[in-house]
Parts: sequence; C-alpha cells; structure tokens
Amino acid sequence: MASTDNRTYATGKRKTASARVWIKPGTGVITVNKRTMDNYFVRETSRMIVKQPLELLEAVDQFDVFVNVRGGGTAAQAEAVRHGISRALCTADQERRSTLKRAGFLTRDSRKVERKKYGQPGARKRFQYSKR
Repeated sequence: MASTDNRTYATGKRKTASARVWIKPGTGVITVNKRTMDNYFVRETSRMIVKQPLELLEAVDQFDVFVNVRGGGTAAQAEAVRHGISRALCTADQERRSTLKRAGFLTRDSRKVERKKYGQPGARKRFQYSKR
C-alpha cells in the first residue's frame, strides 16, 4: 500500500483470488487484466461489486483504476478487486476510512475452502454408516 507519482497501490484478496490495484485521478476508466471491466466481468453482479466502494464515496468518475487479478473464480475475483480498490482509496485519503469500514469493504473475508480429511469423502461429509 504505497503511493508513487499520484498513483496509489493496494492489494485485495478473497478465497484464492488476489488483486493488485492501482488508482490515479482520472475519468472513471476501470481496466482489469488489460481489458475493460465490462469485457472482463460478464455478469452485471460482478461489475456492481467492483464499483461499490467508488459509488459509496461518489467518486466513480474521479479515478482511473488499473487491476491485475489472478486465482479463484470470477465472483471471488470481483470481491478481491473491491477489497483492493477500497484499500487504495483509504491509502489515498484517510478520511474515507470510516465510511469504507462501516460498509465492510476494508475487512478481509477470510473464509476459504476447508480441506478434505482422510477417511471421509469430503471436508465434513462421512461415508455411509451401516449399523447392521
């Protein structure tokens, strides 16, 4: 989370998805993996999730966002990008922190897939048990 030549950098994570986010003052262009956000995130829900922190602060057309995201599925990637954008906005201006914190965008969602255990078909499921 550093600031260099009017660009602000932050990382966001969700499940196994990791997003590296750079924001700078601009016109509201969001680029994800060198593609437009509308081209990268096909689902409207994912696009809405990515824009949430900017809409909350009413700064949609004030920043250009450049994102590199990898790992996980598209939903987790969208939430990782949201986390990264929120952290970058917070780094750029500390007064935004309380608003973003209240909305829950700065909290890292630590839920991950539980590992499969031996002697069981899955993480929690047991093989069928027959008493007789």
